[in-house]
Amino acid sequence: MGQTLVEKILSTHSGNEPVKPDDIVDVFMDVRAARDFGGANVVKNLRDAGLGVADPKRTAFTFDCNPTGSDQKYAANQQACRVFAREHGLKVYDIDAGIGTHLAIEKGLIGPGGTLVSTDSHANILGAIGAFGQGMGDVDIAAAWARGKIWFQVPHSVKVVFKGKPSPSTTAKDLVLAALKVFGANGLLGYSAELTGEAIEGLDLAGRITVASMGTEMGAIICLIPPSQQVIDECRAAGAQFTPLYADPDATYARTFEVDVEGLQPMISRPGHPEDVTGVKDVAGMPVDSVIIGSCTNGRYEDLQAAAEIVRGRKVSPGLVLKIVPATDAVWQRCLAEGLFKVFKDAGALIGNAGCAGCAAGQIGQNGPGEVTLSTGNRNFEGKQGQGKVYLASAETAAASAVAGMICTAEMLRAGMLPTLRPRAGGKKDTAPVAKKVAEPRPTKVKGRVWVVRKDNVDTDMIFHNKHLAITDLKEMGQHTFGNLDGWKDFAKKAQPGDIVVTGKNFGCGSSRQQAVDCFKSLGVSLVIAESFGAIYERNAINNAVPILNADLLQTNLKDGEEIEVDFATGEIRRADGSVVKGKPFSQVQSDIYQRGGLLAA
Repeated sequence: MGQTLVEKILSTHSGNEPVKPDDIVDVFMDVRAARDFGGANVVKNLRDAGLGVADPKRTAFTFDCNPTGSDQKYAANQQACRVFAREHGLKVYDIDAGIGTHLAIEKGLIGPGGTLVSTDSHANILGAIGAFGQGMGDVDIAAAWARGKIWFQVPHSVKVVFKGKPSPSTTAKDLVLAALKVFGANGLLGYSAELTGEAIEGLDLAGRITVASMGTEMGAIICLIPPSQQVIDECRAAGAQFTPLYADPDATYARTFEVDVEGLQPMISRPGHPEDVTGVKDVAGMPVDSVIIGSCTNGRYEDLQAAAEIVRGRKVSPGLVLKIVPATDAVWQRCLAEGLFKVFKDAGALIGNAGCAGCAAGQIGQNGPGEVTLSTGNRNFEGKQGQGKVYLASAETAAASAVAGMICTAEMLRAGMLPTLRPRAGGKKDTAPVAKKVAEPRPTKVKGRVWVVRKDNVDTDMIFHNKHLAITDLKEMGQHTFGNLDGWKDFAKKAQPGDIVVTGKNFGCGSSRQQAVDCFKSLGVSLVIAESFGAIYERNAINNAVPILNADLLQTNLKDGEEIEVDFATGEIRRADGSVVKGKPFSQVQSDIYQRGGLLAA
C-alpha cells in the first residue's frame, strides 16, 4: 500500500519503517528551534530537569516575535536565551535576523522531506517546501533539544484540490482565504492536508509560504505542497542537503476536498475570525486607520515588491499609518538594495525590523481602541494586535487600501473607481454640555501618618517605571507607585488614603511623565513633602492639584508611622510631640489651582 507525503516523511525520520495513521512514533527532528516567546521557558525546563542539548548544530534560538526587545519581559527572555546559547554553543538568530521558519528555508537548514520543531505555532509553514514542521509547547521543545526526537501521532491525510482558474488579480493570499471560507476554523482539524491543483502548483516559493502559513487557522496539522523544481532548486542553492519526497500514486487519503477558485476575486477576513472570509468588494469603502504589510504570511520580497508597485508615486492617505516589515534580513537587505524602501518611505511608510510584524503586537506596535487595521498576517483574533479591529488581506489589497484610506482592491485604485467611503461605526456621540457641580472648598490642612523615604534624587523611573507609561486610567496607576525604587517596591500595598510621603532633595527628577505625580493621587496620598522637587515634577503636581510642599524633614528624627499635621497656607508642619517645622507655604498660584481641582478645571 502506498504512502502519503506526511507518512513518507515520518517514516524516514523514525527508523524507515512504514508508518500508518494513528501510529505513535519517535520522530527525529532535523531542526530544533525556540523563539524569544517561549525560549526562556525551554531553558528553564532543561535547567530544572538537569538536561543538556543533544546536537547543538541542529538547535537554535530565533528572536522574531519582538526583535526590538521593547517589552521588558521579552528583553529578559532574550537575555536568558543568549546566556544559555553561550553555555551550550548554540546558534542565535538574533534581533536582526527575522522569522525562524523563513530562516530555516533561507539558510538551508532544512529542505523538502525534512523535519523541524519550534515554539512557533506556524512552524507548519515548512509545508511550503514539502517538509514537516510543527509548533509545540515548551516541554516538547525541551525534550526535542535534549533527545533529538519527539513522539508524534501520525495524522490522517486528506487531499485538497484547488479547482478552476482564478482571476488575474488573485494572489496566493486570496487562494488560502478562499480555503478558509470553505473549511472554517476546524474543517481540517488534525489532518495533514496535501494541496494540489493548477492554481497551487503554479505558485512560487513566496506564494507557497503564504498558503502553508495559514494551515493552522483551518485546524490542520500541516498543509503540504509537493515541491516543484523551482522550490528544489532554491533550497539546494541555499545549501540544504535533501532528497525530495512525494506521495505514492496509490496512497490512501481519508477524504478528498475541492476548493472552487474559478474566477476567484480578492478576498478578505473580517475582524476577530480569520475564517470569516468574504470578497473585498463586500466591505469596500470601510475606513482604515493603519495598514501592516509583512509577517510570516506575506513578508517575502515578492509580497513587498507587489505592494511597492501599487504605492509607487503615491502617498499614504492622510492620517493613516502604513507599516512595512520584511520576513528576514535578506529580504530587508534586498528591499533596500533594489529601492523598495525608498518607494515606501516616499509614500510615508514606517519600515520595521525583520520579524513577525503585527502578529506579535510588541514588534511593530499595537492598535488602539476603535482603530481599524488592515493586515497581511494570518491571525486577527480580538486583542492579539491591540484593542482595535483587524482585517486580513493580501499585500496588494493592503497597499491599495493604505493609499485610498479605505478598503479597496488594487484594481479599484488603478482604475480610479474607488468605492464610496462608508461611515465609521458608532456614529456621532452626544456632545451636549453636562452641568458641572460646584466644588466644595478643599482642605488647607491635612493630618496623616508619614512614610519617610531617606533618599535624594528619587527619579520618575523609580516613582513610576516607564514600562507602565501606556496606562492612562488613574485607578490603575497607584499599584505601580515606587515599583522601581529599592526598598519601597511594596509601598502601594502598604499605603493608605491620607498618608503623607516625606523625602529628600530633587524628588521627581528625570522625565516629564505625569503618572509619577498621579500615582500618588490614585493611592489617596494626601501630601508629598520634599526638601526640593524636580522642576517639571513640581509643575506637574501643582497643575494637577496634587499637594506638594517644600520642607527639610530628613534632618529630623521623623520615623515611619508618625502622625503629622500640615498647614498648606502657612507651611507649618506640626509633629506629635508638639514641635513645629517650618516649610514653604503654598503660593497664591498653587493655592488657586489646588482649590479649582487642577489647571484645566473651570
